[in-house]
Amino acid sequence: MSNAKLSHLAETLIGSEIVKLGNMISERIRAGEKIYNFTIGDFDPKVFPIPAELESLIIESYQQRNTSYPAAEGVLDLRKAVSQFLKEWEGLDYAPNEIQIASGGRPLIYTIFKSIVDKGDKVVYGVPSWNNNHYVHMTDGEHCVVECKVENHFMPTVDDVREHIQGATLICLCTPQNPTGTTLTKHDLGEICDLIIAENVTRKEGEKKCYLLFDQMYWTLTYGSTVHYNPITLRPAMKEFTVFVDGISKAFASTGVRVGWSMGPELVISKMKAILSHIGAWAPMAEQKAVAKYLYEKEAIAAYLKNFKSEIEFRLHSIYDGFIALKENGFSVDAVAPQAAIYLTIKIDLVGKTTEAGNKLSIQSDVTSYILSEAKLAVVPFSAFGGTANSPWYRLSVGTCIKEEIPAMLKQLETALSKLK
Repeated sequence: MSNAKLSHLAETLIGSEIVKLGNMISERIRAGEKIYNFTIGDFDPKVFPIPAELESLIIESYQQRNTSYPAAEGVLDLRKAVSQFLKEWEGLDYAPNEIQIASGGRPLIYTIFKSIVDKGDKVVYGVPSWNNNHYVHMTDGEHCVVECKVENHFMPTVDDVREHIQGATLICLCTPQNPTGTTLTKHDLGEICDLIIAENVTRKEGEKKCYLLFDQMYWTLTYGSTVHYNPITLRPAMKEFTVFVDGISKAFASTGVRVGWSMGPELVISKMKAILSHIGAWAPMAEQKAVAKYLYEKEAIAAYLKNFKSEIEFRLHSIYDGFIALKENGFSVDAVAPQAAIYLTIKIDLVGKTTEAGNKLSIQSDVTSYILSEAKLAVVPFSAFGGTANSPWYRLSVGTCIKEEIPAMLKQLETALSKLK
């Protein structure tokens, strides 16, 4: 049976490299090893609990026996609450019939792909980016990959998109971005929107349009002078072509609560609903009812975000400052100044160096193993996000970071770096 043949998708799809790495690290931690685990884009609930008001509402919702199947598109009171929330907080105007609820961002992204992309359709996305390569593979699309550069904060530029947009079916953007913690500028996002609008003018009647998948799951988490921009505010004509991915997972440290939403053209949303009705990837009824009430709690949300963002920003900047100090002391590391989300982009450029034991770090995976074994630092290489295997850049997630441990982590990294020749 070990040689039994399965579907082409099953035989060729690669599982989540990030989850695989995170599970391996968790096993070592359970075995008693001290590791600074910055691999998973999740939160330690003991460090970052969900809002107390939301927790109470969820408990109350279960006590009210809200445990039946929800409507396939999401319960109406939640879609109304999302509509109001978007209007108040982001100035976006979406009616309940233009909103689809699901159990987080993943099923929404999958159903956006399945609603729009046919076999052989061109899908344009930058790398590093989260899971675009896998979703294109699952829909048999044509990969149009943009290799993003550090000088552009690892975000695609208008020139990058222009190179591939002719005949494209889907453009995938995520801002603030996983894995980089960086954002698209107002200028670049506006010009990319102009490209999409212009491209769609060339499409004949009955021909498939070029759509934008706009993942803004981290939009509430921006720091300093960083501002989040969306396509519709910048270019109202984009409403016809944009499908958003959003939800509570990252905004309220609620990854396991599983409530996400998409907003977009009613035609696309209706097709997503049909697909989700067969998959059954609904957010639980009790959580939907609770979130519907919580989204109206404007003062409570503002207070939660103020503290939540402050704690994340402190961790990001503390680690960033530590990496820059190491760089200034002559070590081969670097970091991109944090802008948003829960991620820091770091560079550990040690290929070619030799360990105390005389082992040469010949390839980047050797570097990853070395910093894990010697510095006890676990981070995710950009190769797990579609980047090249030899990229020296990594994602560092602070969702489980205990801030009091940051100085010790940086000291241990410095010690490990000092041992190399």
